[in-house]
Amino acid sequence: MNTILFENIRIAVESIRSHLLRTILTVLIIGFGIMALVGILTAIDSLKYFLAENFMMMGANTMSIRNRSVKVQVGGHSRPEYYKLITYEDAKRFRDLFEYPSYVSIFVYASNTATLKYESEKTNPNIPVVGSDENYIITAGYELLAGRNFSINEINFGASLAIIGSDLSASLFDNHQDAVGKIVSIGAGKYRIIGILKEKGSSLGFSGDKICILPLNNVMNYFSRPNMSYTINIMTNTTESLDPAKGEATGLFRMIRKLRLNEEDNFDIVMSDNIVEQLIDNMKYITVAATIIGLITLFGAAIGLMNIMLVSVTERTHEIGIRKAMGATRGVIKRQFLAEAIVVGQLGGLLGIVLGIMVGNILSLILGTNFIIPWIWILLGVILCFIVALVSGIYPAVKASKLDPIESLRFE
Repeated sequence: MNTILFENIRIAVESIRSHLLRTILTVLIIGFGIMALVGILTAIDSLKYFLAENFMMMGANTMSIRNRSVKVQVGGHSRPEYYKLITYEDAKRFRDLFEYPSYVSIFVYASNTATLKYESEKTNPNIPVVGSDENYIITAGYELLAGRNFSINEINFGASLAIIGSDLSASLFDNHQDAVGKIVSIGAGKYRIIGILKEKGSSLGFSGDKICILPLNNVMNYFSRPNMSYTINIMTNTTESLDPAKGEATGLFRMIRKLRLNEEDNFDIVMSDNIVEQLIDNMKYITVAATIIGLITLFGAAIGLMNIMLVSVTERTHEIGIRKAMGATRGVIKRQFLAEAIVVGQLGGLLGIVLGIMVGNILSLILGTNFIIPWIWILLGVILCFIVALVSGIYPAVKASKLDPIESLRFE
């Protein structure tokens, strides 16, 4: 059996070499079909990896309680309608009463357009300034590179201290150690830097390393505005305990907001992976579209391959007659032509898979994520090429096997 198989493959390769240009064109058609399929799906996998990596920077065991907003259609225009703001009293009462084993922090955005200055150096006017308590660094997934965190007394007294991201430190100072202890200007205030955060990376345009953290009470005193809404971060000890913690947090915060049983929540509890799950779920439509495009191209490749095989049957009629005269059965002839179609199909598939991985990982290179080898899509490409070759080769192979040997020998 192995001898017959290798003999069929050898004959297929010889036939391919004798019709090289035609074979190359067919291989390219199949290759571009597989490239479209594997390339787009690999790019989607790269994007999914990027989203999962960046949106879950806070950790898979973290959730946030924040003000809820919905979009309301008014006169053909969509505008957000905001629920009751989360006040500091609401947030503080929750932190004091929440007994589930976890870290709880309160924070508020003082500004998203601040500028930090040190002597003649200054940052761009797009720095987010956050007012927080001592647990914010933990619940937001940060680590200290140099210096220290705020103490409880510094939070309570609203000390003029700051913790800055590594990008800000690099922009204002020669090295991170020089930054600790220096005085920077933020708006009209002066703040002493007591800590530098480790590099965290960026997420869809927002850099976690371009952030300035101030004590919560300092922001309440010097950056106060009427519409300030506070956010509560909760980080449980394990991922498995996140859902029970969410249930307890929901019940406690409904009590704090004095909601009746028949009233809906006027706040949102956002899990750390909710956003990425929603975005990835929406990508299924892109995946379907990419699959349809690839299958259409492969359908065209199947027609091209079948045409080549039919032409090959016609050109090799005399050869088929000789083989039958020497004792080749219908099954042998059929397997020879099927082997040829499968070899051409797999060559096209191999080319398409290599090109698809390269094209798909261009997005990985742009996003700065790891190089992805999509084993599932590679396997799918191999299977599809085999199916295309089989479907395209069956009719020509059957036609070749049914040729009359006497008529074939007389064919010119």
